[in-house]
Amino acid sequence: MNVLIVFAHPERQSLNGALLDVAVRELEAQGHKVQVSDLYTMHWKATVDRNDFPGLSSDASLKVWKASHDGFAAGDLTEDVKAEQEKLRWADTVILQFPLWWFAMPAILKGWVDRVYASGFAYGVGEHSDKRWGDRYGEGVMEGKRAMLIVTAGGWPEHYSERGINGPIDDLLFPINHGILFYPGFTVLPPFVAYRVDRLDDAKFGVVADQLRERMRTLETIRPIPYRRQNYGDYQIPTMEVLPELVPPGVKGFEVHLAPERD
Repeated sequence: MNVLIVFAHPERQSLNGALLDVAVRELEAQGHKVQVSDLYTMHWKATVDRNDFPGLSSDASLKVWKASHDGFAAGDLTEDVKAEQEKLRWADTVILQFPLWWFAMPAILKGWVDRVYASGFAYGVGEHSDKRWGDRYGEGVMEGKRAMLIVTAGGWPEHYSERGINGPIDDLLFPINHGILFYPGFTVLPPFVAYRVDRLDDAKFGVVADQLRERMRTLETIRPIPYRRQNYGDYQIPTMEVLPELVPPGVKGFEVHLAPERD
């Protein structure tokens, strides 16, 4: 299996860096091929601007989705973006690894998504009609590939629980899991989250490392998050609302997009 890890932490000699080493070594020990995009080491450009679209006329207005679509179709995106797209094509599994900063991913990783997920590549594909609304949410270019998050958080697990002050971790990660990974077609695996990372001593790190090794060993077998596929009859098109009869009593919010009765 080919595994791409997109790593977003500014200090390679950090806890995140140590966890990256654990993951890579375990994956390679299992016979998998691994590539790492270390965004800070790469000095990844995080902002989208005119420089991302060499084919855009200097007197043309910048509409990012259109410039992205035209540039991708013409093979005229920047070389750094094209290289990351090739890694995504190569990968069978993609892992995004990052510290949870202000309830989200670091800006450099969001910038990787903004620039690499070109229109025509990760979105804006497929038929739009009264029966389909594009190839997305379970379909698309990444269909058949798996993806997951490795996340570190300074807070306690209880802080990210159903009654925790930070909100449930699954809700906080929903925009990434559902919106960034499931949208272009990935099968999304449950995230691996390490808590209280600022308080990890060697013994506690050993426990977390063992748990991460186990997750790397089960990438091909662990049950994915059972998100509802957009074009498979669960949503009313074009309003894109889950059919009311499919939502159990009392279920609301992000949970309505789960179909736990399915594999």
